[in-house]
Amino acid sequence: MDKSAGRTGSRSQRTSKAKPRQRNLLKRAFYHTVRLSSRLLSVSIFELRCYGRENTEVEGGAMILSSHQSNFDPVLIGVTFNEPLNYLARRTLFKNRIFGTIISLLDAIELDRDRSGLAGLKETIQRLRQGQKVLVFPEGTRTSDGEIAPLKPGFLAVARRSGVPLIPVAITGAYEALPRGSRCPVRYPLRVAVGPAIRADEFANLDDQAMLDLVKSRLDSCYRQAQESRH
Repeated sequence: MDKSAGRTGSRSQRTSKAKPRQRNLLKRAFYHTVRLSSRLLSVSIFELRCYGRENTEVEGGAMILSSHQSNFDPVLIGVTFNEPLNYLARRTLFKNRIFGTIISLLDAIELDRDRSGLAGLKETIQRLRQGQKVLVFPEGTRTSDGEIAPLKPGFLAVARRSGVPLIPVAITGAYEALPRGSRCPVRYPLRVAVGPAIRADEFANLDDQAMLDLVKSRLDSCYRQAQESRH
C-alpha cells in the first residue's frame, strides 16, 4: 500500500470531520456579531429596555412564545436572550440570495407552508429536545392594531411532543416603530417583557383551548408590564 496515499487519506478524513465544527463556529460567531450590533442600534436609536430577563435563564430547551408586532421582533427577542436562538423562516425566504444567506448563517429552520411543513416541524422538535431554544410567534402573523391577536393552535403539537417549557414574551413599541406595510422605521421607544416559564407539567393535561387560554393570559400579563414600563 502506498504510505503517502494512506497519509493523504488520513488528512482527508480529519478535514472532513472538522468541517461541521468549523461551520458551527462560523454560525455562532455570525450570530453573536449580529446580536451585538443589533443591541447597540436598538438601545441607542430605539431606547430598547428589557424586563424580566431573569426569566430567560431556563436550563435546556424551551419554546419562546412572543407577541408579533413588526419585522423588528426576531431581532428584539434575539438581543433579549443571552444564548443563541433558533428562528423559523418560510422556505421562500431562503431563495433570496442575500437574505437567504443571512438566515442560513443564523441556522434558521426552513418551513414549507405550501406543503405540510413536516420536515420543519421535526427539525424544530429535534432542536428543542437537544436543549436549544426556538422562537415562535403563536399569533401566526403580525398584529394589525398593536394588540395581541387570538393565538393559532399550530404550536401546540410541537410544545406537547417536545415537552419543554414555554417562555412568554411581549413587545411594545415595535408596531409604532415599524407598522405592518411600512418599510421605513421611525424612532419610538421599544420595550420587551419576559414572563416566568410555563412548565410542561402545567399544560400536560390541558386540552388545546385551555392551553391557548393559559399562554394568552401569560402573554397579556407580559404585554401589560411592557406597556406600564413606558410611563
